[in-house]
Amino acid sequence: MLIGELSRRTGVSERLLRYYERAELIQPERRANGYRDYADETVETVRKIRALLAAGLPTRVIRRLLPCAVDGPTLRPCPGVLDHLRAQLTTLDLRAADLATARDLLRQTIAATESAAIPE
Repeated sequence: MLIGELSRRTGVSERLLRYYERAELIQPERRANGYRDYADETVETVRKIRALLAAGLPTRVIRRLLPCAVDGPTLRPCPGVLDHLRAQLTTLDLRAADLATARDLLRQTIAATESAAIPE
């Protein structure tokens, strides 16, 4: 199937599908005219990629884990899978803590600014 059809069947833009190809997440064949030709199974692969992205995994990790993907974000316990998932969870936890700190500082800044505001 051509990239436009894959885009329609998955709801993913053609531009993003090209990015997935550059990231080595999907590998189309090439027709004689140079057009990309995707196998029917690529639809399910793209759905797995989207589910793993929604779980917070970057494409560099998804590339390693994709062969272990069963359905959506479910993975078979292939070697290294749990290590990658735990490492990503730690990264997300750190980012969440940084965001919580930034949110608290912003609230403090708003409160201090409101209390210093000159009444009109």
